[in-house]
Amino acid sequence: MFERRSYNTLQAQTLHYFARPHESIRRAPMDGPAAWRGSELRHRSDWVHELTAAEVAEMRATVAAVRAAGIEPRRLRRRDVPLPLLAPRIDEWRRELADGRGFQLIRGVPVADWSEGEAQTFFWAFGLHLGIPGTQNPQGDLLGHVTDTRSAADRESGRYYKTAKNIAYHCDAADAVGLLCLRKARAGGLSRIVSSVTVYNELLSRRPDLVERLYRPFHLDTHGEGDVPTVPIEPCRYHGGHLRTFYHSDYFRSAFDYEHVPPMSESERELLDLYESIAEDPGNRLEMDLAPGDIQLVSNHTVLHARTAYEDHADPAERRHLLRLWLSLPGSRRGGRLSRLSSRFRLLARVAPQRLKARLQRA
Repeated sequence: MFERRSYNTLQAQTLHYFARPHESIRRAPMDGPAAWRGSELRHRSDWVHELTAAEVAEMRATVAAVRAAGIEPRRLRRRDVPLPLLAPRIDEWRRELADGRGFQLIRGVPVADWSEGEAQTFFWAFGLHLGIPGTQNPQGDLLGHVTDTRSAADRESGRYYKTAKNIAYHCDAADAVGLLCLRKARAGGLSRIVSSVTVYNELLSRRPDLVERLYRPFHLDTHGEGDVPTVPIEPCRYHGGHLRTFYHSDYFRSAFDYEHVPPMSESERELLDLYESIAEDPGNRLEMDLAPGDIQLVSNHTVLHARTAYEDHADPAERRHLLRLWLSLPGSRRGGRLSRLSSRFRLLARVAPQRLKARLQRA
């Protein structure tokens, strides 16, 4: 009998994320909880949840039960890990990601007392309650390992999460991303987040003539995944009072190196430079020095995230290591129809790799 997956394929997750409805270009600033500034939040604690002793005890019992039953994490269903104490909290955090400020920090997961396998079991169970976990690359990884592999191939691949280098502001192709810190670096490795709504408002204030370009596609460098060099993606979509943004500084810029992509215009350069300058403004961004046992949840629709470079420990057993989840959130706003971009992705998904490459090279 066919057994339905408890996770999304990479294709299904990507299609879900990019199904962003669009009605018009937003030419007025937006307010609301998603339009926050780091300077306003860094001295507050309402975005941090310290786990209670009872919540931690529930985590321990759930992990022990799953491990004793010998169930592989990817075969778990939400009903297998009920989490009665934590489930209402997780429901609140899901609403915060979808309709609130777009991020949440949870502290106190007992990773120091667990093996890496036990930590993975817990984080997967946590993800099943928050949304639908999804595949993160064509190799089928469901739990990403954010750590410096010190591999030349990884350094050259453009997958910067496998290195210790600085990672510029970007979004991932899933409704939300979750990180569970197992170990931190010797120095550096700060997480940086910024509201993409605030960045948009500031751009609108300074250079309203550049805003329209955000609603037309930029080529995104795929670094060869899926045998497709680049994919055209509109950074911004606006519908029903909500702005949804996909932005990837490094991959938008590196896409201009391909012969089939027209050279970057002066106005495009001004747009990318100014957009990233606004994101880097210390008054706008919020920094987090994630510690072992911290979970960071971030919306990829209303928040951009980045990471500073870091120096790691000499002992491999002590090196920085985070687990990563990509999640689709149920009940996301669709406006009753798929966007033009989603329709494009559905078409691309049906085209054979070589035909797809030729189609994109003519775009």
